[in-house]
Amino acid sequence: MINRNEQLELAKLAEQAKRYPDMIVAMRKIIEMDGELTDEERNLFSISYKQVVIAYRLAWRTLSEVVQDVENSEFQREIAKKYQKTIKIELMESCNEVLTLLNRYLNPKARTSESKMFYLKMKGDYNRYLTEVANSDDRQRFAEESERAYSDGFEIAKTHTRVTNPMRLSLALSLSVFYFEILNKKHIACCLAKEAFDDGFRGLAELDGEAYRGNYLNSY
Repeated sequence: MINRNEQLELAKLAEQAKRYPDMIVAMRKIIEMDGELTDEERNLFSISYKQVVIAYRLAWRTLSEVVQDVENSEFQREIAKKYQKTIKIELMESCNEVLTLLNRYLNPKARTSESKMFYLKMKGDYNRYLTEVANSDDRQRFAEESERAYSDGFEIAKTHTRVTNPMRLSLALSLSVFYFEILNKKHIACCLAKEAFDDGFRGLAELDGEAYRGNYLNSY
């Protein structure tokens, strides 16, 4: 029988050792158990996949530059293109793993506004990552899923949280990045980011001493 505390400790050790695939294995076992994730478990789940996918996204962009650089030989560009396809497959597999865990286990178990926002933001993020590498047929579908998840999460945030809530601000930032980079709606992106910043700043100004200091430090 799998011990939850043991898997949690393994995940934390794997993070310290920068063994993110091992961290993923431990967190998947926890996710497949009964019950909602704690705040700590939720954050470890996010970190485990984020570190793996960041590496894939960086590799994809690096290889894209090689492929597009006309100063490279045709041979170099062709090899880079083939390698890029391998990276794309691995990136998409990781993103789809996250989305499956979110849809099958995490979203259905989410009870608090904070956890719902957290998982919807992740759903938006990983669909956005898929949009970056998908072909034209799939790109639209991933973009729609991403926008829907961000928008749903932001609606929960506006209804149930203060303007200074870190997850609310994070959702606003992610949605603005989505509009800017994926939909090329730069004006909407800038307006959304500015509104969230202005509202958050005014909210911080209304807090007293220690509360202001705590929120200020948490924003960095």
